Amino acid sequence: MHSLITIVHIIVCIAMILVVLLQTGKGADMGAAFGGSSQTIFGSSGPGTFLGKMTTAIAVIFMLTSLWLAYFAVHKGASVVEDIPVPASEQTLPAEQTAPPAAPAPSSADVPAPVNESK
Repeated sequence: MHSLITIVHIIVCIAMILVVLLQTGKGADMGAAFGGSSQTIFGSSGPGTFLGKMTTAIAVIFMLTSLWLAYFAVHKGASVVEDIPVPASEQTLPAEQTAPPAAPAPSSADVPAPVNESK
């Protein structure tokens, strides 16, 4: 499920970039006054309302997938790797890989006495 939402989120990101780039700027009407072509490809209502509604819908989907991914990034359960059973041969370490025993603590007889050099 997490992978599916991530894929949908990436597709929505790319779609939002494309829809925003397709929209005309506020100064586009001035360009049409000097011989620019009219944009009737989106119907009689023009590109403003169609692309505006599409941008709103894509932005809502983007926010929902962002919130979902953020929530489950914090509240994620066990990892997929943790669910894989470990074979019995790998559960215990072989004898040659065990740690060496710790060195015994020095006794008071092994510690040299401090030398007093005051004269």
